[in-house]
Amino acid sequence: MNPSLIVTGADLAQQALDLLGGYEVIYAGKTPTEDDLVALAKQHDPVAIIVRYGKVGAAVMDAAPSLKVISKHGSGTDTIDKVAAKARGIEVVAAVGANAAAVAEQALALLLACAKSVVALNARMHAGHWDKATHKSLELGGRTVGLVGLGAIGLRFAKMADALGMRVIGFDPFAKNLPDYVRSVDLDTLWREADAISLHCPLTEENRGLLNAATLAQCKRGVIVVNTARGGLIDEAALLDAVRAGQVMAAGLDSFAVEPMTAGHPFQGEPRFILSPHIGGVTSDAYVNMGVGAAQNLLAVLAKAPATA
Repeated sequence: MNPSLIVTGADLAQQALDLLGGYEVIYAGKTPTEDDLVALAKQHDPVAIIVRYGKVGAAVMDAAPSLKVISKHGSGTDTIDKVAAKARGIEVVAAVGANAAAVAEQALALLLACAKSVVALNARMHAGHWDKATHKSLELGGRTVGLVGLGAIGLRFAKMADALGMRVIGFDPFAKNLPDYVRSVDLDTLWREADAISLHCPLTEENRGLLNAATLAQCKRGVIVVNTARGGLIDEAALLDAVRAGQVMAAGLDSFAVEPMTAGHPFQGEPRFILSPHIGGVTSDAYVNMGVGAAQNLLAVLAKAPATA
């Protein structure tokens, strides 16, 4: 009988499944709860879990005594309890960079949509208006974009911003050997100098609420905020106040503190918020890249793990 692995999702790219031919793959569905995952873990005792949706905490790990590796279908591992995993000798791995192009392109799309009023002008045009005489867009060339996080996604975005003629500054205490078009700065400098800010860092307890009333007040009036990373990086109430007050010209957001966003969220109906449902990494190419990366990573861990009796 083949060892089993659980996918916290409803599917996996065929190219990834081809790599996992020696394993029984069990799907948890698109919206698995912790109880769902605990039940599946108890039933199948997987050696590996591929995390797409939902959270994997200590209860799930304890329900799977044979579990050796938790592999993220993507780069962000904040939905995995890494402390609990380490305590149990379970390795956590991520498909870093597998969706870098997709997410960086989404960040650029949101930045351009904010600067060029794409959504508002589209709505006006469909309503029969022609605002050429009254509308002025923002030109990005020559302006400064500040990137928080200079990993695979942040650097991909930096390259595109540089191609637009933007000045690129960035903060990342772990980044090394940066390209010459990225100037490393501290956060105070970034808030002070950036005309647009784009977040590309993982969410940690240390940076939760990084963009808040105090830091937004340090920014230039009329700054653009883009977030394709994690919603918890932003104090959403403070951002709403800053946009309404004009301190932030517009916000392009692909991630939110609570997902999925539910009806009645304060951002809904606000004209200077451009919103997308955390789909930055959801492209056909990234789907394959993340699946293959997750499969390769877990196979590498299992290859070096001692066999169970």
